[in-house]
Amino acid sequence: MRKLLLLSAFSVFIFGCGDASKQDKSTYDKMMKAKKHPGKKMMENNCYVCHSPKTDEDSRIGPPMIAVKEQYLKTTNSKEEFIKAIKDWIENPNAEKAQMPEEVKRFGVMPKQYFPKETIEQIAEYMYEFDIEKPDWYESQAQIKDGAEEEQTQTNGEELSYADRGLKYALTTKAVLGKNLMGTIQKKGTIEALAFCNERAYPLTDSMSQIHNATIKRVSDKPRNPNNQANAKELRYIEQFKTSVANGEEPNPIVDETQENVRFYYPIVTNSMCLQCHGKPNETIEPSTFEKIKILYPNDKAIGYSANEVRGIWSINFKK
Repeated sequence: MRKLLLLSAFSVFIFGCGDASKQDKSTYDKMMKAKKHPGKKMMENNCYVCHSPKTDEDSRIGPPMIAVKEQYLKTTNSKEEFIKAIKDWIENPNAEKAQMPEEVKRFGVMPKQYFPKETIEQIAEYMYEFDIEKPDWYESQAQIKDGAEEEQTQTNGEELSYADRGLKYALTTKAVLGKNLMGTIQKKGTIEALAFCNERAYPLTDSMSQIHNATIKRVSDKPRNPNNQANAKELRYIEQFKTSVANGEEPNPIVDETQENVRFYYPIVTNSMCLQCHGKPNETIEPSTFEKIKILYPNDKAIGYSANEVRGIWSINFKK
């Protein structure tokens, strides 16, 4: 009898370990599949300026992506319905059809974004299929790892490529500028946002340069500030990005290497929010805003844009 019990216990241990091993492998495989899914990087690049899980509760300017996912899962019955619902909202956001009315009351309707159809579908598919990071404040009962970002060039033991490093520097700087700018627009209006750009954009960009130990600039062929005029090489890359975006393609970073340094370039693309200050006078730019632009920037060239146009590029220099 004792031998029978020991054998049974041994069998449970062996087969239990086998099941656990299969489960661990399945979890690992899903994690690797998620990491390689193109929608992951597209979501982080395009959505996290307003919906980042790293932003604390009091400072955010939009709901975190996990909240968006959970809401849309409640109102759709399949992956296809989920993707279509996300696509419909991004292509035509308005308060009447908002699935998150309380968030719209708090943050306003998100500006209309112009993305290639494939980009939206990849982001929505990734959201549906895989786990999305939760902010540490999102579920107080859960033991969630602190999401504070640390400056590093390695993630999960893998060294970031130069393109990924440059993109990280550009997007974190974009997030800081975007959070402050959109917060100012929501709380104080467009004219105050112009004053913010005039006084704070350069200091904030410089502070991010120090954090990342890189030289971070935004340059344009039609600058608002003459200090942001693109040089000859940057002008060529702006034209390349204009062609890519006009063709509905997801733009890829351009990386130039020297023996010691890396130059990184990535487009700055307009959306409907940008047009309040960079659109067309008396159409998307209010007369009072246009008058303020002329006072703050007498040599301004950065108007006349429509949505989904390349307004300039990130030009970032860092050591290898």
